[in-house]
Amino acid sequence: MIRSLRTLLLLVLAVLFLSSSADAADKLRLLIIDGQNNHNWRVMTPPMKAKLESTGRFVVEVATTPGGKGAKEDWDKFRPDFSKFDVVLSNYNGQSWPEPVNKGLEKFVSGGGGLVIIHAANNSFGGWKEYNKMIALGWRNNKYGDRLTVDDSGKPVITPAGKGPGAGHGRQHAFEIVVRDSEHPVMKGMPKKWMHARDELYHGQRGPAKLHLLATAWSDKKTGGTGAHEPMIWFVPYGKGRVFTTVMGHVTPTDSIRCVGFQTVMCRGSEWAATGKVSIPIPDDFPTDKVKLAP
Repeated sequence: MIRSLRTLLLLVLAVLFLSSSADAADKLRLLIIDGQNNHNWRVMTPPMKAKLESTGRFVVEVATTPGGKGAKEDWDKFRPDFSKFDVVLSNYNGQSWPEPVNKGLEKFVSGGGGLVIIHAANNSFGGWKEYNKMIALGWRNNKYGDRLTVDDSGKPVITPAGKGPGAGHGRQHAFEIVVRDSEHPVMKGMPKKWMHARDELYHGQRGPAKLHLLATAWSDKKTGGTGAHEPMIWFVPYGKGRVFTTVMGHVTPTDSIRCVGFQTVMCRGSEWAATGKVSIPIPDDFPTDKVKLAP
């Protein structure tokens, strides 16, 4: 009798173990990189990690770089193994990474890995040529490269280097996001227009500007903007990989990373960057004409 119970218990444990292993195998491995930023990365990373994990689609790890005064030996130890992951999410804006890390990320993305750029992460690495190809538009001065906006009809407008504004933003405020590609897997099913929580509305981004635009926002001159429809969400193919960028996500008194719209874009964008597909649903409380903040 005891032997039979023991055998039954072992079988139950084996089934539970196999079920757990299968569940983990179905999840995407995501790496968040933080450690330096002109924004409060210590406040940003934990809720972003928690939200990604809450979808049931990701297993999330965090790699934190040395601080701005990190010793050389600390940087020599910073060697994330990108090959262990399906997608990398950057919450980093700081000093240059060691060359082996740069080369490792280039190899990872060009080989088919996903990269997600959140807000000020597109400010980084002005001198890293391949990174600028990956992000297409970054926080650069107006001499750095082209600027992309769209006109009132949605037609792309290129402003060449040396003309028009460089990167900046007006005062923080809530603003409307306009979806420009409703058929893309990340955006499919979203309202054509929806309100994003108080945030920095980036304008005048510069770079190669070779991208697929997914959403814009009107940069109103009344709030210190440019009077143009500025890119908010886009992607860039890089080799066999996909780079997904949203410049939303500043931490403000109203905490824009709690915006249900931003969270949905981050999670669905991360899944798409990793797989080219999206299974994470758009939540019932997704914003329309009013801001919706997660608890």
